[in-house]
Amino acid sequence: MMLLKRVKKFMKCPLEMKGLYIEAFFFLGAARLLILLPFARINKQFGMKKMETTYSDVRLNKVQLKKIAHSVQLVSRHTPWKSLCLVQAIAAMKMLDRRAIESTLYFGTGKDRNGKLVAHAWLRSGDYYLTGAEVMNQFIVVEKFAKVQKKAL
Repeated sequence: MMLLKRVKKFMKCPLEMKGLYIEAFFFLGAARLLILLPFARINKQFGMKKMETTYSDVRLNKVQLKKIAHSVQLVSRHTPWKSLCLVQAIAAMKMLDRRAIESTLYFGTGKDRNGKLVAHAWLRSGDYYLTGAEVMNQFIVVEKFAKVQKKAL
């Protein structure tokens, strides 16, 4: 019964959002599979190591960024696999990459309440954080990757 409700709700969505939800589902699945591989094999896909994209890109469309962030966050709650911070960040990065939008992927570490080491990933484009922003301040950045787009000649 719950699935039928979700399908009905999806069918009422505007066409643009349906497309974004389907795209987010696809990239969340691809990202989930990707992180099963050794990090050394996949990190080149994330962009330039130890670099960041600019915080002030006036060409960025904040409405578009918010829609992509919303679609990734919403769909990640309904995937049959775990779509945690790294999967969400990679999926959003791939969605931005398809639109030739630059982004920076951050990896951080911190400690939980019991003192155990924990990790987190988040994604930023311009000054807008698409994923992971709600807890990023609890982590120390240990690596970052800038996904820079090639400029048209």
